[in-house]
Amino acid sequence: MKLQQGYLADFVSLLFPELCAACKESLVVNEHLICTDCRYNLPFTNFHLQADNIVARQFWGKIQLEGAYALYYFTKGGKIQNLMHRFKYKGVKQIGNLLGRIAGEQLIKNDVFKTIDVIIPVPLHKKRMQQRGYNQSACFAEGLSDKLKAPVEENNLVRVIATETQTHRSRFARFENMQEVFIIKNPEKLVNKHVLLVDDIITTGSTLEACGTQLLKIEGLKLSIATIAYAE
Repeated sequence: MKLQQGYLADFVSLLFPELCAACKESLVVNEHLICTDCRYNLPFTNFHLQADNIVARQFWGKIQLEGAYALYYFTKGGKIQNLMHRFKYKGVKQIGNLLGRIAGEQLIKNDVFKTIDVIIPVPLHKKRMQQRGYNQSACFAEGLSDKLKAPVEENNLVRVIATETQTHRSRFARFENMQEVFIIKNPEKLVNKHVLLVDDIITTGSTLEACGTQLLKIEGLKLSIATIAYAE
């Protein structure tokens, strides 16, 4: 029976091959979501090796960070855009978990990120959550949690205002758009904690800055940031 099921699976995969979420080439046996070539050759930033990397510099003079990180470089029309499109808009939540584990394997080698107490994903407004069905940042956070051995806390930092799209706004306009968007329901739970705030893609950093500004009002809190990709 198992042999027959194996033949059937092979036949189905021949007719409808699973494609790599990054390069869109057919996956082979034992490959899942991302092909072996892409896993090793996607545009890694290696920011976990650079304390003063581009992401960290974006927040200088704005919010105090212990560490800042992005897993990949994002370029328009590139493989990371393909990957993120399937993750955010095609319902392939497992991509976020996988990328979180890949990122966690890098971050656990960095002394700053070894001290993370709790991981907080940038929240979606409840209307956006209903439309999409899941928070992509939370999926990424779950993968990170697996490697960093820190819990994910989703319901403390909340988005109370549904903002308009940020895509075509200037940096200042994005920052203005994010003011008073986020609140913390139970700040006492985060006193003296090292919090890792995570998002999917960082461009201007306005959303992370708005979240970080609220978090850093908490006594003794230390803040680090991690994202899947950095887009210039």
